[in-house]
Amino acid sequence: MAGGAISSGNGKEYPGKLTWFVIFTCAMAGCGGLMFGYDIGISGGVTAMSPFLKEFFPKVYRKQSETQESSNQYCKFNSVPLTMFTSSLYLAALLATVSVPLYLSEVAPYNYRGALNMIFQLMITVGILMANIVNAAFAQIKGGWGWRLSLGLAIVPALAFIIGSLFLDDTPNSLIEHGKLQKAKERLLKIRGVVNVDEEFNDLVVASEEAKKIEDPWTNLLSRKYRPQLCFAVLIPFFQQFTGMNVFMFYAPVLFRTMGFGGNAALYSTLITGVVNMLATLVSIYYVDRLGRRFWFLLGGIQMFICQIVITIAIAVKFGVNGHPGHLEMWYAVLVVIFICLYIAGFSYSWGPLGWLVPSEIFQLEIRSAAQSVNVSVNMICTFLIAQIFLEMLCDMRFGLFIFFMFFVFIMTVFINWFLPETKGIPIEDMAGIWEKHWFWKRFVMGSGDDGKENVNQKEAIV
Repeated sequence: MAGGAISSGNGKEYPGKLTWFVIFTCAMAGCGGLMFGYDIGISGGVTAMSPFLKEFFPKVYRKQSETQESSNQYCKFNSVPLTMFTSSLYLAALLATVSVPLYLSEVAPYNYRGALNMIFQLMITVGILMANIVNAAFAQIKGGWGWRLSLGLAIVPALAFIIGSLFLDDTPNSLIEHGKLQKAKERLLKIRGVVNVDEEFNDLVVASEEAKKIEDPWTNLLSRKYRPQLCFAVLIPFFQQFTGMNVFMFYAPVLFRTMGFGGNAALYSTLITGVVNMLATLVSIYYVDRLGRRFWFLLGGIQMFICQIVITIAIAVKFGVNGHPGHLEMWYAVLVVIFICLYIAGFSYSWGPLGWLVPSEIFQLEIRSAAQSVNVSVNMICTFLIAQIFLEMLCDMRFGLFIFFMFFVFIMTVFINWFLPETKGIPIEDMAGIWEKHWFWKRFVMGSGDDGKENVNQKEAIV
């Protein structure tokens, strides 16, 4: 496999290869994303199947059975129990997704960390695509019981995740924290595939010793010198969910039916968006360690913003305020699907994978567990909130809902441009230095007083 070392930007070069052990380990860890993605896709698909609605949500079934011309398309699927069914899956995923991104960041060589960490997001897109294929196929089963198979097959990725986790070893960081230094060094040698890992191992030991001096990581996370990490632990997952992406993926079949597509046509359109989602993530995996994190964040934000403008105008012109579109021409439907696909592509190579990657690599060891818990909790709570209130917001705000998400896409793109330093090619043990050079964050990490002196001493000890 490819080898060598790339400068970290701080004068250090940790040797390491992209070994098959690393690839296998990351693939197994990524099974958590597969399970998560399948649950997202499968629940959105079955809620567009009439037999499922008739069985569990008869009021929604009656409303969606009304003729398109006489019903308000914006409010057709509005149902609190229906949104509770779909959004509850995100709370269940809270413990499936806390450790996976961190595990990937700690195992991967720093010069491949971006690509390997994105395996988690890639597996989410694969899970969504698998669910879309299953839904489209089982919706054709006569008798209307295909939704049972769609939901039942969720056990497959769950078993893959459970079985895969049995083959995962503790990371060198974890072994060092538990005092198993010799085993940690042997594990690091195996992971890196080289004969000498002394520099990286010694830095890990020093970082671990500094972390042990912290009695309470949660209290420490609130200190001034960790203000940048805390801000990004909260704001990146918040912005990731307020792009509106999970509205498109979670409720895509419902959304397409709202726009006038038939039941099967909605499922097939969702299948197209699932393919786009996966392919765009592959592009990001290939180039993220070449072009950097900021480039993809900014490019994706601009692309999503433009697409949301077009989608908003298209829906506003056709549906108006009352939601009575009449006949939906084929070219109009194709136009909307194209821009939804472009929007999804923009998210899938930027805020989708980077929303997991960047937080997992910027947290220093002494605050890593607390900060990652905050990051994942904010992500899942915001996702649950958006999923729970989306259909109500669509009914009340009409096409204005897409303006709501557009506003957040603009704000978060500006935020990234001004406040996120580039983290490409920097080992996670040396990540503290990026804040000291940033025009805004340096005032927190290099401030006067005990906090500032302590931070400088820690930096000198690690470097």
